Amino acid sequence: MNDPKTEATYESILLRVLWMIVFLLVWQVAQFILGAVVLVQLIYRLIYGAPSASLMNFGDSLSQFLAQIGRFGTFHSDQKPWPFADWPTPRTPEGEAPHAVPPAPHPARDEEPKL
Repeated sequence: MNDPKTEATYESILLRVLWMIVFLLVWQVAQFILGAVVLVQLIYRLIYGAPSASLMNFGDSLSQFLAQIGRFGTFHSDQKPWPFADWPTPRTPEGEAPHAVPPAPHPARDEEPKL
């Protein structure tokens, strides 16, 4: 007859294949977004002389997310990527220092508006 252990393994692999297909589609979208971030970062670097810190952090997190999908898809990990796990935190940049934008001056809050 049918072995319950074999059936459970078969159902488990079918579920994993389904998740792999879903994450393959997510991979395609994330890869496109990462390419856009790379182009915007290049333009930002050419204009301001240094890369944007927020784009650096987002790009690093997104590339770690793609790596998580790769590890899950190749059976290196059983942990499903985000949203089933935490979004990867960006690491400390190893390349150029990011562009620093000084804070904008704020008017004194106690002043009466001038008409």
